[in-house]
Amino acid sequence: MKQKPKFKQIAAIICIVLLVLLYVVTLVVSLLDFPGSDRMFAGCLVATIGLPILLWIFIWLYGKYTGK
Repeated sequence: MKQKPKFKQIAAIICIVLLVLLYVVTLVVSLLDFPGSDRMFAGCLVATIGLPILLWIFIWLYGKYTGK
């Protein structure tokens, strides 16, 4: 019997998809040379670190809010 995906599982899957997209964008930006690519590359690297941290905080706050 299949269970319905939980909120945490859905949030984790969304985070994984976003991280994969960030890796692809980081690779493309590092290979291309256009104005502002250095700032975009740095932003992608910061988002790669910050996104999982924000997801963890969001899930933690959701757990505190719902009492789970």
